[in-house]
Amino acid sequence: MKKVAAGIDIGGTNTVFAWVSDSGEILWSNSISTTAFTTAKALVSEVCNQLKSNMLGEAVGLGVGAPSTNFYTGCIEHAPNLNWGDVVPLQQYFEEEMQLLTIVTNDANAAAIGEQVYGVAKGMKDFMMVTLGTGLGSGFVANGELIYGHDGFAGELGHTIIEPNGRLCGCGRKGCLETYASATGMAQTALEMSGKKHTSKSVAEAVERGEQWAFEAFDFTAQKLGLALANSVAITRPEAIVLFGGLAQAGDILFIPTKKYMEENLLHNYQDKIPLIASALPQSDAAVLGASALIWKTQL
Repeated sequence: MKKVAAGIDIGGTNTVFAWVSDSGEILWSNSISTTAFTTAKALVSEVCNQLKSNMLGEAVGLGVGAPSTNFYTGCIEHAPNLNWGDVVPLQQYFEEEMQLLTIVTNDANAAAIGEQVYGVAKGMKDFMMVTLGTGLGSGFVANGELIYGHDGFAGELGHTIIEPNGRLCGCGRKGCLETYASATGMAQTALEMSGKKHTSKSVAEAVERGEQWAFEAFDFTAQKLGLALANSVAITRPEAIVLFGGLAQAGDILFIPTKKYMEENLLHNYQDKIPLIASALPQSDAAVLGASALIWKTQL
């Protein structure tokens, strides 16, 4: 019987879950509204009931990606977009329901492991994964393992301060990288430069039309991101940096200037050695693939 792992991604709006093979084939998947459940336990029960009803092989475990999740404790801790209380014992709930190995971590860390197991970082032991979505998430892999730090919350590149007294961040501080290098940050930059509301996608479309302000918006974003990546390289010295997410889909108009500014700020020893690579994971499936990879990594 084919072995399968569950990949579960709990977001502030929707929860997606799937049975996934060790090769990354999604055998069955579904999604439900996260906000329809007043407690985490009720959501976990519904997800597990559907997984049990649609099991397509021998289950070896469940991988779960969720915001503000502590790998060490298995708990969601103080997630601002989930109204389930301060500390939620997520791993315990899933293990009680399924009686299977369960590994939980935050969504950006899950994406990094997904890239390592299925994507362009396969075979790499040292790399950075940066997700450029509504915010900026990151996962740092060193010597083949994710860096979790002392309390499970290491690797928050998006909350390094890139502009002292800069834009107000959702974390309450000012000048965090994610207020500049994210879809939300790009929208704010576009508003400041054009005087009109835009999305990161519409800014990319404006570049295609040759509008100068849009080129400047991407260049400004790339300056901030490139500097932050250069600083991170000095700490972890990755083999490569993988970019994922809606903003990363802009392609060369983001990658080329970001690489330029990163190289300008790198120590000489690191220059021209660290590629910026687009993620190979499909945007629509990356979350559940990354979550399932948490289990498959233990089987390698």
